[in-house]
Amino acid sequence: MNTITIDVIQQKTLLEIMEHKGIPVQTHCREGYCGVCRTKLIQGEVEYTIEPIAFINEDEILPCCCTPSTSLQILSN
Repeated sequence: MNTITIDVIQQKTLLEIMEHKGIPVQTHCREGYCGVCRTKLIQGEVEYTIEPIAFINEDEILPCCCTPSTSLQILSN
């Protein structure tokens, strides 16, 4: 696993940013329902564009439905 730093990019979900940067991430629903894209958040803050339904641990985020509020450090598989 690699620690990756992500900068704030307006109007983009974290998933879109990760895909644009070529960071591997598994996806399925892209709307916070399934939880397949769950990612460990090391540092930073996100805002959810929609409230996720999928279960996530306290230290995890769903890139498909959040945007970075600050620069992030995430753990990528």
